[in-house]
Amino acid sequence: MKNRRGKPVSKKNSKKQLDSSNQTAASVPAETKVEAPSPMTSLKDSQPSEQDNYMEIVKIDPYLKPYNGYFLNRYSKFQDWLKIIGSEGGIDSFSKGYNKFGFTISDNDITYREWAPSAVEASLVGDFNNWSLESNKMTKDKYGVWSVVVPHLLVKGVKVPAIPHGSKIKISMISQNGERIYRIPAWSKYVVQDLSVSPLYDAIFYNPGPELLYKPINKRFSPPQDLRIYEAHVGISTTEMRVGTYNEFTRDVLPRIKDLGYNAIQLMAVMEHAYYASFGYQVTSFFAPSSRCGTPEDLKRLIDVAHGMGISVFLDVVHSHASPNIEDGINNFDGSDNCYFHSGPRGHHDLWNSRLFNYDSFEVVRFLLSNLRYWIEEFGFDGFRFDGVTSMIYNHHGIGTGFSGHYDEYFSGTTDESALVYLMLANYMTHTLYPGFVTIAEDVSGMPALCRPVAEGGVGFDYRLAMSIPDMWIKYLKELSDDDWNMGHIEFQLVNRRHTEKSITYCESHDQALVGDKTLAFWLMDKEMYTNMSDLTPLTPIIDRGMALHKMIRLLTFGLGGEGYLTFEGNEFGHPEWLDFPRDGNNSSFQYARRQFNLIDDELLRYKYLYRFDKAIASLEEQYKWLTSKDQYTSLKNEGDKVVVFERGNLLWAFNFHPTNSYTDYRIGCPKSGIYKQVLNSDDPYFLGHGRVDPNSEYFTVNEEWNNRPNYIQIYLPSRTAIVYSIAK
Repeated sequence: MKNRRGKPVSKKNSKKQLDSSNQTAASVPAETKVEAPSPMTSLKDSQPSEQDNYMEIVKIDPYLKPYNGYFLNRYSKFQDWLKIIGSEGGIDSFSKGYNKFGFTISDNDITYREWAPSAVEASLVGDFNNWSLESNKMTKDKYGVWSVVVPHLLVKGVKVPAIPHGSKIKISMISQNGERIYRIPAWSKYVVQDLSVSPLYDAIFYNPGPELLYKPINKRFSPPQDLRIYEAHVGISTTEMRVGTYNEFTRDVLPRIKDLGYNAIQLMAVMEHAYYASFGYQVTSFFAPSSRCGTPEDLKRLIDVAHGMGISVFLDVVHSHASPNIEDGINNFDGSDNCYFHSGPRGHHDLWNSRLFNYDSFEVVRFLLSNLRYWIEEFGFDGFRFDGVTSMIYNHHGIGTGFSGHYDEYFSGTTDESALVYLMLANYMTHTLYPGFVTIAEDVSGMPALCRPVAEGGVGFDYRLAMSIPDMWIKYLKELSDDDWNMGHIEFQLVNRRHTEKSITYCESHDQALVGDKTLAFWLMDKEMYTNMSDLTPLTPIIDRGMALHKMIRLLTFGLGGEGYLTFEGNEFGHPEWLDFPRDGNNSSFQYARRQFNLIDDELLRYKYLYRFDKAIASLEEQYKWLTSKDQYTSLKNEGDKVVVFERGNLLWAFNFHPTNSYTDYRIGCPKSGIYKQVLNSDDPYFLGHGRVDPNSEYFTVNEEWNNRPNYIQIYLPSRTAIVYSIAK
């Protein structure tokens, strides 16, 4: 059965826990105590004795001291895994399972290996042997691995591959209950769908000749520290009502991303998924790039061209669950309920209708770690965004659970230690073998130490998504009038992140673009976006307000919210429509499964102003690097004036959210004396502003304390305007 995975449960819950994903250590009471140990192998006592060593993360965050025993035992289990993996040559060798499993090709033959421990008989079948069950029977070793060697053919004295490139193939098995079953090889590198024959996917033997292989010409590089991420989905990246291709994305979208100033792309829905409307979150073939968008070579070219533009490429990794599909997935692969997944209820995610991996299994861990290595080695990805981490790391999967930030919620029996240790292995492997590699966790719970190195006792991610921030903005736009916006609360939500753990901030991602939700632009202007977005029409109050707040919200979030920034494609210019994939509920329509980039190319439309402003923000960050700045200070949160002022990256930022009041000679504190000039102004006519501030004005400091700063300047700050200043002298 093929169902769309809805929005992650953890994201739905996040509306009720706006603060939890950015918890600071100081927000946890000092009297925090452990009530129960976590269910770990060899866990003896969650309270360490005085002579026990403290993990580094406990030294960083003293509130974790009562849980030191938990971290010691978790780290011990991680070390146990490294010892087990060492029996196969270490994590480097172990994580290259794709060189052993699936199809390997030598000069003389083709070997096929597959782990299917519950099967009692197996055969390799396909076009090459007329689907004969007898021609290529497989043998099973003591570990449950089946294998067969198929010698190459000799045609006119020349060796020809026994299985031609492009042949359809399957493994046929007899299950323990005597049933004959057919499965797509779990390590398939290319699978295709021919709807004229069947809705099911077919595995294709992928062995193109040298002339068809794409050879990268650009060197890989470590992603920059100041990540500006453009989240994208290749299939929707065309203006036409169809599935876009890797080659079209390379030709049409990469130049736009480069022009905007983003330095990283996060590609969604790359791992093959039989159900397009799942947004790529119901993976059926983990090693195969989606054939809807082209061949594996096309994807390699996309990534290589991005590298040539100085853009890193991240993969949206789905190791939190898998599609329940059987015939074209890995569910019930060998006829059993527990080949790759937990058996029984533990192996099923009820709300997502998907299967949950057994992270205690040696071969499952090999499969998943090898999957990560494959995408790096074969395609050149520079980072991973791990989807559904909250679901992975808690036994309750975040279902019906809120997170207040109390540490007992994380370390007292609710966590899935096997999943956490797998993530530690994944992060350890990627960072050890590929220095500079980036990993991002989609976690709404705010688990402490998730984004600290494994050696310190953390889980090893580089960043977590600041998932409470978009929910905050939606809440404000949906429930509050402009006069009721709370400057202190907004500022707190943006800066409330764990010390020493980095966050990727965003106003909206793909979640807010999906049908059933609304983008910022839609919340602000949906009543008039189809009628009044032309420069030939009057600038109505709704459009004027919407454009102004869209710019201010994005600038404030980008400037204050984290150590990296993300946008979903189209949102940077206020895409006028939601995202809805073809499905039964919309008569399989592609009407909303596309991005109308043509709107920003039309000089008569107002979308170009938002595009320009987004580009200007990225350009300013590239110049001043505030995302990596260690200094950040908010000097003013005035509720009556609706003004926020802060410092970051040697810049001075002033925001006036008041709907009507403009302020003349408004004093704002500043750290350094000298002459300040504006470097970005949302009220600039180039961004559809009203041009109320002279761009050439200079502001001389007064050496007098103001708002706890040693100096101040006096500025004109119009209503619904944000201005960024730098010191000129």
